[in-house]
Amino acid sequence: MKVDIHGTKILAQNLLKELAEDGKEREMATVLALNGDLGSGKTTFMQFFGEALGVKEKIQSPTFVIEKIYSIDPARTDFPVPFDHLIHIDAYRLESDFEMINLGWKEIISNPRNIICIEWADKIKNLLPQDTVYLDFVHHTEGERIIKKTP
Repeated sequence: MKVDIHGTKILAQNLLKELAEDGKEREMATVLALNGDLGSGKTTFMQFFGEALGVKEKIQSPTFVIEKIYSIDPARTDFPVPFDHLIHIDAYRLESDFEMINLGWKEIISNPRNIICIEWADKIKNLLPQDTVYLDFVHHTEGERIIKKTP
């Protein structure tokens, strides 16, 4: 789907509604994998996604710290969400799956109250659950991106 900045915000809100509904019955964390080149819109999408989740802090790509954990404020959401934490991971600098495991992957993935969004997710694809939702980002024009969702 070709989107501008407003379309990206709507896509983030709609996807969150879908994931929130699916997340009610889960036994492990909900995982969203974001793939695409630099400047393709992954972090912008994450900012809108965090806003829809009621995250108070400004979301920035955690390229150097690898992982940031945000508390979700249900009073700031437009609809009920079954999540307590948004975990934003940037796997760009990781060399192997082992590095992600050392960052506590098993603990965060086992909590169904977590929603985990991973930029550069292809770098750790062997660790991702089978039901991971994938978003592929492509820079189209200065003001437009192509975002494709695959189950």
